[in-house]
Amino acid sequence: MDFSNTERSRDLQGQVRAFLHERVLPAEAIYRQQLNALPTRHHEPPVIAELKHDAKAAGLWNLFMPDPAWGPGLSNAEYAPLAELMGRSLIAPEVFNCNAPDTGNMEVLSMFGTPDQQERWLRPLLAGEIRSCFLMTEPAVASSDATNMGATIRRDGDEYVLNGRKWWITNGPRPHSAIGIFMGISDPEAPQHRRHSMMLVELDRPGIRIERTLSVFGYDEGDGHAEIVFEDVRVPASNLLQQEGDGFRIAQGRLGPGRIHHCMRAVGQSERALELMIRRAAERQTFGASLIDRDLIRSYIAESRMDIDQSRLLTLHAAWLIDQVGAKAARKEISMIKVAVPRAALRVIDRAMQTFGAAGLSQDTPLAHHYAHARTLRIVDGPDEVHILTVARLEIAQQMAGI
Repeated sequence: MDFSNTERSRDLQGQVRAFLHERVLPAEAIYRQQLNALPTRHHEPPVIAELKHDAKAAGLWNLFMPDPAWGPGLSNAEYAPLAELMGRSLIAPEVFNCNAPDTGNMEVLSMFGTPDQQERWLRPLLAGEIRSCFLMTEPAVASSDATNMGATIRRDGDEYVLNGRKWWITNGPRPHSAIGIFMGISDPEAPQHRRHSMMLVELDRPGIRIERTLSVFGYDEGDGHAEIVFEDVRVPASNLLQQEGDGFRIAQGRLGPGRIHHCMRAVGQSERALELMIRRAAERQTFGASLIDRDLIRSYIAESRMDIDQSRLLTLHAAWLIDQVGAKAARKEISMIKVAVPRAALRVIDRAMQTFGAAGLSQDTPLAHHYAHARTLRIVDGPDEVHILTVARLEIAQQMAGI
């Protein structure tokens, strides 16, 4: 296997890195000031619109899109280091139009959408003119089981009727969120993995109600998360993605590459935390000596470098494997990084916070917010426990097959 960067990936890394350091990182404080001044925290701060305009003009746009018909056509291994760079700032993915859940929704539309669906929703998403939601998780069921769902999709003539309650819907409160992908049971009598369908639903349709917004560790800003109720929401039959019963298959195709993106961004968070840790240690003195000369801090630095490099190599291997054999054949490696990488990121960020002392818990550094974000990754797209069982099941099957 070869993890060396292709020429186009190296070129894009240089451009993204320069834009990140020259434009995005200096804008973080401005973003927070503007966000706090907005009438609602889910409107787009002007600095984001400005950065998006300039990133698009520079050609640093939709870099995640693997389909060359709709984007640059980078492989997972080529895009992975770009996702890592974007992970250094929580606002960067949106600046480059590479933020979840829009990325996954755009990939679904490119792979499974009809030409009309692509024209109506994929093109404006790629242009950054609208935002989108993925409506899968529910409060009343254990969502670690993707087949465990209470929402329903019922055919009624030329329409489908949607009912259910969804929560942790990223982008839900945003005014620019125009379209959602709704997953629900369309045939409860079908085999387990053929019971669900996916519908495209315009978010201004009658019967859709935002019940409340949800915060993560007290953070409630930017894309936002919502609990949304669907009561007899009617959508045309032409909004169905693929065929009835294809929902689970589409969901699995969507989540594999997305987990690569999440994990590489977590590696970027870790790198930034380590940089901040070293800078702080070099500037700070206790009891007459520099922190950076303390054995404990040096162990923090060494352990963090090992955590980061192990995480990166595991994730690059999973990305390379998806490129070689597809996401389904790389299930074990995807589950491995989904567990290992967020845990490592939390360890690195925690050491950096400890090195900063109380300042590391405040808004004066990005560490606390990065920690909160990394902690969510142990739950989103499947909790650790489910992925651990997947790794064990596949490993046992592989070993037993050789006996």
